Amino acid sequence: MIDIHIHGISNLGIEDLISIAKLLKQRGVEGFLPTIYPSSIHKMREDMAITRDAFSHQTQEQAKILGLHLEGPFLNPLKAGALNSNFFLQPTEYNLEKLIDGFEDFIKIITLAPELAGAMKLIKKITDKGIIVSLGHSDATFDIANKAYNSGAKGITHIFNAMRGFHHREPGLAGFGLLNKDIFIEVIADPFHLHAETLKMIFKVKNKDRIIIVSDSVRNEKGSSSGIKNEKEILCGGSFILDKSLEWLIEIGVSKGDLLKAVSDNPKRYLSL
Repeated sequence: MIDIHIHGISNLGIEDLISIAKLLKQRGVEGFLPTIYPSSIHKMREDMAITRDAFSHQTQEQAKILGLHLEGPFLNPLKAGALNSNFFLQPTEYNLEKLIDGFEDFIKIITLAPELAGAMKLIKKITDKGIIVSLGHSDATFDIANKAYNSGAKGITHIFNAMRGFHHREPGLAGFGLLNKDIFIEVIADPFHLHAETLKMIFKVKNKDRIIIVSDSVRNEKGSSSGIKNEKEILCGGSFILDKSLEWLIEIGVSKGDLLKAVSDNPKRYLSL
């Protein structure tokens, strides 16, 4: 299994990342992308450096750190969710270079909101660097999502969460993710981020080769049966590791064959592994 969106199960330090990697390996996860929240550019770069250092200390007992997923900072404050919008930045080439300089080969995915001024140009710039652009924390319409896809965006971050939802007169980013057969979609598969019927709908409607189950885990998961919320009662991440997500999806009737694709073949294809 590969988890392309996981924030951690403890604090972010080298030893913490090594502990996370060991636990994930024990739970059947082969590789993962540590995912960094928006913060100051200085703090985000510190976290990137810590992750790269942990990457150099990997052993056979650990799930492999495959690179980084930056969830921001080029996001829409209207769809911040539990993220701190004070750290969101405009998608300019200057801000991008200041953020990723020296880490271009280690960053695998950047989530951004395509409706922001300058975003389309930045999508092309990021893609040209060999980094995947995923659309998320966004109020994008269906048409804007389509333009972003045509500009090079390859994925959608945790579909339905922190984005414009589906409306019968405006399908939005969520509708585009379901209906476009080629774009990849992240799915947080727990009972809290998505209703069971929504999960079943995703597997009925979406191209099965483009669904990727993610944990979006934010803390140590030891049999927890509740989603993780902040002090404002906003969902801020998952509490399931991928093996538990699979158990839940099998319980509600999703095909095991489709699930194996969604946690293994599809993320590997997405990351070109």
